[in-house]
Amino acid sequence: MLPSIDQSHLDERAPGNTVTVDGGMICITIRDFCLSSGFTQDKADLLLRLSPGYPDVPPDMWWFHPAVMRADGQPIAATQAHEAYLGRTWQRWSRHLNPGQWRAGVDSIESYLALVRKELDLAAGALVV
Repeated sequence: MLPSIDQSHLDERAPGNTVTVDGGMICITIRDFCLSSGFTQDKADLLLRLSPGYPDVPPDMWWFHPAVMRADGQPIAATQAHEAYLGRTWQRWSRHLNPGQWRAGVDSIESYLALVRKELDLAAGALVV
């Protein structure tokens, strides 16, 4: 279902990941994804939902279960929606790539997870833009 470079990266960096199809979308679940400091927990399951056109079509948004909250109680922008997938309720992180930000044939799950990590750091207050 995934390009071999993506599956190899997941197998190496996220052992125990699962790849399934749900509602026509390729779903990658990474159990116990490590979170930045500044949240109420240090791990949560991460869900990536990829359109059938991936990797030519970029990923869009990601989801956490359980919901990720800042330790200081401040809200995290665009994370208030919750959606049901794979028998669980997930917190949606509504983040979208700018046109041209995803380079088909160059970018991969590895580069997308780097973006997720950067957004986590921003949300935790660890990075200032």
